[in-house]
Amino acid sequence: MSIDLSSLTFLVVEDSAYMRTILRTLLQGFGARRIIEAEDGASGLEALERATPDILILDWVMPILDGADMVRMIRTPDNPFAYIPIIMVTAHTERSRVLEARKLGVHELLSKPISAKALHQRITSVILQPRDFVKSAGYFGPAPRAMLHQPKSWRPITQSSNEK
Repeated sequence: MSIDLSSLTFLVVEDSAYMRTILRTLLQGFGARRIIEAEDGASGLEALERATPDILILDWVMPILDGADMVRMIRTPDNPFAYIPIIMVTAHTERSRVLEARKLGVHELLSKPISAKALHQRITSVILQPRDFVKSAGYFGPAPRAMLHQPKSWRPITQSSNEK
């Protein structure tokens, strides 16, 4: 399925210049025209405020402020960017890391080395299958896909990740 990405703004936060180039090239190949880049979480937060992107692609391991810390700062109900779709990129894909990404409120996890197909699938997923946000005592983020019954402690938030 082909979707038009030309009107969307992407923020790529990645400390490796080489990886940023790969991600930018792939995004441009998919038709994206507005791609903002940052080399660490601190500059990523600044870029987030300046650019108001539609999708955040974020590396997990970075100096100064890593991806997990950046997600923790973004995924607070009072943050104006709390609902942004986040695709986390990492070379560390052990089960504990995948579970932590879910607890952080990441929409999609993308393992390195990345492929064009996998990146496109993650982008398509956050655009075509937006998830409502939920809030509980220890979590605020997109509703987990695998949630079979909704525990009473989960409270759906009406805004989906694609609404602004």
